[in-house]
Amino acid sequence: MTTAPTRVHAFRDDALGDHDAVGLVEEIRSGRISRQEAVEAAVARTAEVDEVLNGLAADRFVAAVADAAEPHDGFFAGIPSFVKDNSDVAGLPTQQGTHAYVAEPAVEDGDYARMFGLIGCTVLGKTRLSEYGFSPSAEFMDDVPVRNPWHTGHTSGASSAGSAAFVAAGAVPMAHANDGGGSIRIPAACNGLVGFKATRGRIPGDKLNREIPVQIVHDGVVTRSVRDTAAFVRESERVYRNLKLPPVGDVTHPGKHRVRIALVTNSIGGRMTDDETSQTVEKTAALLEELGHEIELLEAPVPDYFEHDFLLYWATLALALSAGGKFQFNRTYDRTRNDNLTKGLARHAARNAWRLPMAIARLKRSHRISKQFFANHDVVLTPTLSLTTPELGWLNPSQSYETVMGRILEWVSFTPLQNATGDPAISLPMGTTATGLPIGVQLAAAQGYDRRLLEIAYELEEAQPFARIQD
Repeated sequence: MTTAPTRVHAFRDDALGDHDAVGLVEEIRSGRISRQEAVEAAVARTAEVDEVLNGLAADRFVAAVADAAEPHDGFFAGIPSFVKDNSDVAGLPTQQGTHAYVAEPAVEDGDYARMFGLIGCTVLGKTRLSEYGFSPSAEFMDDVPVRNPWHTGHTSGASSAGSAAFVAAGAVPMAHANDGGGSIRIPAACNGLVGFKATRGRIPGDKLNREIPVQIVHDGVVTRSVRDTAAFVRESERVYRNLKLPPVGDVTHPGKHRVRIALVTNSIGGRMTDDETSQTVEKTAALLEELGHEIELLEAPVPDYFEHDFLLYWATLALALSAGGKFQFNRTYDRTRNDNLTKGLARHAARNAWRLPMAIARLKRSHRISKQFFANHDVVLTPTLSLTTPELGWLNPSQSYETVMGRILEWVSFTPLQNATGDPAISLPMGTTATGLPIGVQLAAAQGYDRRLLEIAYELEEAQPFARIQD
């Protein structure tokens, strides 16, 4: 396929149809289709759309079809899916989106992939991400980008780019994503999906992410429906239950309680949201008000220093990878092959290392800011991203670090806060641009109130069904 069409999807009259994951479970349990037929259809769809979208990092198609023929436990038994290529899957390399080293196949599943298997998912392979997950766009200095199936000239977001592209295009109904500064919610917004970052510690993640000083990375999935996201949270909770958090349980419909919602349309540091995004958020607020919720317009309740602290901490992770890559990955690691963004982040961290202790201390205390805020409000409604989805090239890391970082800060200004505080947040596709690209809005709540967000998400989806790529 030499010319990429504007919109790409694989929905057709096969075993997958246009079912979400819960719908596919019903099809398999009823005997209308088999697990093997579902997996074979997903393999065929993935092969077709990946010619354009470039979302596949590594596959285990043959093994997945064989797996589907065997008996499986778990609610999602036989549901085809993917794991993002920064989490170990036995037998596949974990390349982290970089060409700085050559990864060996993992000996065993990581903690997340193990849980994913226990809830029944059949892993077809691994999906591409931006280098180490640092950029919100999976573009590369020396490789093809991950394309947005709604408009292939635009970014699919990141870092969970390949997962989001495949789910939006109908290759699979849901896929693994993780979020260290918005990497579930950003690609969900770009691709018209539901992207839920749960309360810190609710969803089991890999060991390395649990050991960093501020645990900003959270695992989850991207889906096409609220019920799929809610079912995933329910099933993961059955495998691993964090006793320090109130259970989410089985959320299957909107809640009855009306809540106090703070509306924030512009972010910290005077960063303005563009018109199409602002209008989508304001229309969502009006819809919530019609549904009986209380809306209050507020300024962003975040100190300006938060952006500097989070950037320095993020950059320090890049410096740690750059300095210790041979130890963390293997002896083939060559930091000179990192892209300009990774190199620039490492330089920023080295030059500002003296500021790091205070930055970490403030990030660890950031939950106090949200706790104070949520004493008077139940939920905050914001854009997921300040600007509509950009064209490929705008964040290409072959440009200077200063150019790319300036644009990242302009675009991604709402999502990092919940990574620091540990609060839950969800991105929902509540609008489209004049050119047909999805626009996401974000709802966030206090730690432990995941159920509340899922109930409101159900309510919004019911009142305003999400746009579908195949329409």
